[in-house]
Amino acid sequence: MSDFAFVFPGQGSQSVGMLGAWGAHPVLADTLQEASAALGEDVGQLIQHGPKEALALTTNTQPVMLVAGVAAWRIWRAEGGAAPVALAGHSLGEYAALVAAGVLTLAQAAPLVRLRAQAMQDAVPVGAGAMAAILGLGAEQVRAGCEQAQASFGQGSAEVVQAVNFNDPAQTVIAGSKAAVERACELLKTSGAKRALPLPVSAPFHSSLMRPAAERLRVALEQTAFLPPQIPVLNNIDVACETAPERIRDALYRQAFGSVRWVECVQALKARGARTVVECGPGKVLAGLVKRIEPELASAALYDPATLAALRAQLG
Repeated sequence: MSDFAFVFPGQGSQSVGMLGAWGAHPVLADTLQEASAALGEDVGQLIQHGPKEALALTTNTQPVMLVAGVAAWRIWRAEGGAAPVALAGHSLGEYAALVAAGVLTLAQAAPLVRLRAQAMQDAVPVGAGAMAAILGLGAEQVRAGCEQAQASFGQGSAEVVQAVNFNDPAQTVIAGSKAAVERACELLKTSGAKRALPLPVSAPFHSSLMRPAAERLRVALEQTAFLPPQIPVLNNIDVACETAPERIRDALYRQAFGSVRWVECVQALKARGARTVVECGPGKVLAGLVKRIEPELASAALYDPATLAALRAQLG
């Protein structure tokens, strides 16, 4: 029986050349070719050479992070790695998890993720929205601070701020209109937050301001054939493992303007029997969060041949 889970990172872990360590692995070449054909551009060229500014554009970041996560997963399986007890992904990482589970092909997921990114970017003018990471306060205190900040603008105001990413017990990301996020940061620092860090993002992801983006995404999701998962996938929005394609579609739709309940996802992976949680794709952000959420869990990262070898030794 597998006693490990795989999780896939979202935006923020991308870097120019992030797949270079895999060299000329045939699985990587096939994965890049499949994604490039689906998107009508050379994805490998973008990942390997950037430039950094192009890679940081949301409409590029989301597809390349999908590709990077799927490539690492496919290489793991091609090299004889066992199937995990469950899968999950942080925000857009959920799409990589669904590809790994056989719900979508990469050729289906890549255009969906690009549409998702473009729709999110279009939903709120650049500069009108904001996000910030609140450190050192519990989730309920952050929620309460957001409600207080939003209420301070008066009934009927268009200003919005919400707690959207519950990343670890002392780190919650808030999002909304710029003025409301700034007000919430001030209030939360007064309430005891150690830090309130503005995030360098182009849109208030996962807030209710993303509803127009979600509506555009829903149309595309309904036109895409989904298969039942071959491995359970815990979704962000409900912390549930759905098997019916229509319920998986609905969860992806609601995720676009709903919270990423990552603390609960990690706890649920442990409850499903995972003793090790492996971050599959560039970076070690999720591996770090795992240790802060559930210290009893072991964590690992899979992003190059060296980490693959170490993971095989660790998992036996």
